[in-house]
Amino acid sequence: MSRAQTAAVAAAAAAAAAPAFLATSGVKAVASGHSAQLRGSQTAGSASLSAPAALLGSASALLAAQICGKVGKPRRSMTVVTAFENELGVQAPLGFWDPLGLSKDGDVYSFKRRRSVEIKHGRICMLATMGYITPEIAGKFPGYLDPTIKLKFEDIPNGLAAISKVPLAGWIQMIAYAGFCEISAGYDADVNKRTPGDMGWKPPLFGNNSPEMKQRRLNVEIANGRLSMMAIIGMFFQDGLTGQAWGDWANYTDSPLRAFENELGVQAPLGFWDPLGLSKDGDVYSFKRRRSVEIKHGRICMLATMGYITPEIAGKFPGYLDPTIKLKFEDIPNGLAAISKVPLAGWIQMIAYAGFCEISAGYDADVNKRTPGDMGWKPPLFGNNSPEMKQRRLNVEIANGRLAMMAIIGMFFQDGLTGQAWGDWANYTDSPLRAFENELGVQAPLGFWDPLGLSKDGDVYSFKRRRSVEIKHGRICMLATMGYITPEVAGKFPGYLDPTIKLKFEDIPNGLAAISKVPLAGWIQMIAYAGFCEISAGYDADVNKRTPGDMGWKPPLFGNNSPEMKQRRLNVEIANGRLSMMAIIGMFFQDGLTGQAWGDWANYTDSPLRAFENELGVQAPLGFWDPLGLSKDGDVYSFKRRRSVEIKHGRICMLATMGYITPEVAGKFPGYLDPTIKLKFEDIPNGLAAISKVPLAGWIQMIAYAGFCEISAGYDADVNKRTPGDMGWKPPLFGNNAPEMKQRRLNVEIANGRLAMMAIIGMFFQDGLTGQAWGDWANYTDSPLRAKVA
Repeated sequence: MSRAQTAAVAAAAAAAAAPAFLATSGVKAVASGHSAQLRGSQTAGSASLSAPAALLGSASALLAAQICGKVGKPRRSMTVVTAFENELGVQAPLGFWDPLGLSKDGDVYSFKRRRSVEIKHGRICMLATMGYITPEIAGKFPGYLDPTIKLKFEDIPNGLAAISKVPLAGWIQMIAYAGFCEISAGYDADVNKRTPGDMGWKPPLFGNNSPEMKQRRLNVEIANGRLSMMAIIGMFFQDGLTGQAWGDWANYTDSPLRAFENELGVQAPLGFWDPLGLSKDGDVYSFKRRRSVEIKHGRICMLATMGYITPEIAGKFPGYLDPTIKLKFEDIPNGLAAISKVPLAGWIQMIAYAGFCEISAGYDADVNKRTPGDMGWKPPLFGNNSPEMKQRRLNVEIANGRLAMMAIIGMFFQDGLTGQAWGDWANYTDSPLRAFENELGVQAPLGFWDPLGLSKDGDVYSFKRRRSVEIKHGRICMLATMGYITPEVAGKFPGYLDPTIKLKFEDIPNGLAAISKVPLAGWIQMIAYAGFCEISAGYDADVNKRTPGDMGWKPPLFGNNSPEMKQRRLNVEIANGRLSMMAIIGMFFQDGLTGQAWGDWANYTDSPLRAFENELGVQAPLGFWDPLGLSKDGDVYSFKRRRSVEIKHGRICMLATMGYITPEVAGKFPGYLDPTIKLKFEDIPNGLAAISKVPLAGWIQMIAYAGFCEISAGYDADVNKRTPGDMGWKPPLFGNNAPEMKQRRLNVEIANGRLAMMAIIGMFFQDGLTGQAWGDWANYTDSPLRAKVA
């Protein structure tokens, strides 16, 4: 059976199996003897967890439980689960994670059955994922898949399209093979007699087959299987949309999805994004109608978001909301709880106002006569109302409205869970994540988060000083962020900024370009004002005498200035300041590259960054990405040289990543690595610890082999004569070696190499901290990264 055939069918089998796979889950329960017996039969592994796969798996585990664990099987011994923390597949940092409560009945058989099904589905998905990747890199076998119907291997397309090409005999073979694997191992024997996933077979070269090693291999396999389940679903999605697992944007050229890619609201980096295919019919009116609705919903959400935030910071109006029923403004709770308190007349007024806005502007007139979202009204101070400025304002408004829609949904979620939009940590009383929960700036879900260990010395003054600095930087960043946004939306002040030099407000460009235009007197005023704020409040007085960030001043309309309200305002301000620090850095980055905080891709046309955008390794959605500007000089040789180095580093990292994983799964070779010093393969630890164990001769061999690869291919020949990364060698079974196929293989290899570079750095980091590439949380016991629990 061909590799392509296996790939296609494995993909189909994975698709059929997808609704039934499951993942580890975490519940709290009560101890029992049966659970202790179950835990005693298995030891904890330490492979890293693929959390997204666990999440996806848990969502479909209910069906697996019904199909696999309930039908036609007697109930095994029931137990109430202690924590399942030592079970197969339970991995840090989540531990045992079971959001759907599938294991809350404590049925040991059902738990093992689900774990067995998960492992097998993961194996199918690993095969399916490799079945997508391998033909892209290695090409297809020569000759015929089925000589009787003249069907060649090369006639089988890669991916989902293969389903219709594989002959019936191929499907029968694959189904028969799956059945053989189940029956030969004893149906359900891995659940009833062995460990879930243990089919009673050991690959010949696996030197160590002890129970501990089996457990470890299965744990590693579960983690990889979970990742593969996520990967294959993503490949199916992209393949179904574009005909390729890699989702090549070039295949969207004839799609109605591109019909609106220059329309209002289409923004980098996604461009026109319509995953549900709502615009695939190309109906212009429907598109504009949806855009209009989106803008209006965004406006409501911006108001709603501000409606959550403002009363928290500024307090509420004095007096009565409804004097007839003696209802004061302060009687209306903030958030969802207000729904039941607002009187009927209030709801009528809101609905009537919304209707007035629609009718007075002409119902659907913004869709039919103007631009979606343009209600025919200009705020009085907006100096420029040209069509270009309107378009720009609406685009900015759409972006802010989308953010507000996300924000308000998050607030609703937290409010519904905790009674507050901020997700009051006080409601998490039984969580072990609590740490320093009464400190200013400590917010859910992270609690007190100090990955650099800056506070491990316990110095209270230093902690407060850093918090004060953070708040002040956040304030500056909030002003800076608003300084970017406001002129884009509202335009600029009329008149002169500096009459002495005839400098008008409209002459000051928005963003970084303004730095060179602001006169010296302006800079002096800003610095003097910052100094005045510090000195008038008493230098460091907020740290030494008050609360960090409290400058001793209360805005006149803030009705409530109690210590609790101050603390609350400062906490809200810290959260907004942190968001602004992230926002302003992103704006600076895009402004520096494109001249606009919004990073309009159209401004890249004359940039040397575009010189190489069709080169090897340039992939959607980023295109040619060079944030450090290494290629801005346009030097072709230097670009190709860097690409060659990147590919080679990626190859080393792929080998290194596999070098971490393989011994964990397959064990080590039997016998001696170096008989002269009696050094066995099993004596070499996995990971960074191996560096001190490998003998000098081993290092010489590795360096010599790397040198041989470079010299035999001709030093720099791949840069000067061939394609970067092409070492002039073709593996024997690679049937197609056309330039297009070489290019495609190298592109796929670059993507995998980049992933491997990220993976190996993560493994090094975890290995250096914990002694294992999987970062066993148990090894963090003495680390300052562990937050103190109050």
